[in-house]
Amino acid sequence: MIAADISYRAVRVWQRNRDVFRHIWKPEVTWPLFEPLIVLFGLGLGLGKFVELSNGQEYIQFITPGLIAAFPMWATIGESGWGSYSRMETQKTYDAMVATPVSIDDVIAGEVLWAATKSLIAAFYILATALLLTPFYDLVQSPLVVFVLPMSLFAGLMFASMGLLATSFVRSVSQLAYFVSIVILPMFWVGGVFFPLDQLSEGVRTASWFMPLRHVASIQRALVTGDVGVEQAVDVAWIAVVTLVLFYAALWSMRRRLIK
Repeated sequence: MIAADISYRAVRVWQRNRDVFRHIWKPEVTWPLFEPLIVLFGLGLGLGKFVELSNGQEYIQFITPGLIAAFPMWATIGESGWGSYSRMETQKTYDAMVATPVSIDDVIAGEVLWAATKSLIAAFYILATALLLTPFYDLVQSPLVVFVLPMSLFAGLMFASMGLLATSFVRSVSQLAYFVSIVILPMFWVGGVFFPLDQLSEGVRTASWFMPLRHVASIQRALVTGDVGVEQAVDVAWIAVVTLVLFYAALWSMRRRLIK
């Protein structure tokens, strides 16, 4: 395994990104706040009137934990993709950082931590909305929902590593669109967010097992409904292993990109 030279200075990288966010938070939170709500009401209440699930569950109850899994992924990918690329190539922030005692590994680890934090923030928006709507639509059904935010941070580390790995390969910011189209969008649509996986074909179910979002959606749905079992333990272990693999892959690839 690649040796990582990560120190406490990675937190300084995280703090730098946090301080920038504090100055531009209004435009940063506006669309990420409203987009999930539009989807929740448009699909959950609109399309939901025409959808009947085999277990008798309301469609809005089904997609709510899926959105808690999916939209934080988008926030994380946006930060570790477009945000990281801008800091690396346009603003030359990385060059300035590594000119100090901050190492390249510290920069990478700090970027991953910050992008995962964006996942936590996005999940908070959706969870708060779900809790407010629970008296009307019974969206949150278990006290295990308290673990949703820690799970979002945990999953954010995986998606952040994935996004940073993709960023290490692209030569223009527009090339990140290929990563989104080939990797992120398939997960978004067949990762168990909008459709019950047991009602899809066996081939799609098998393919979805290798998609990170499928495991995150499974865990978040179990935490919201209280239906936690062995499957979720497997999901957690799967995410932990994949996160380590992706992080060290991103570490290696970003070193290759940044060391000239």
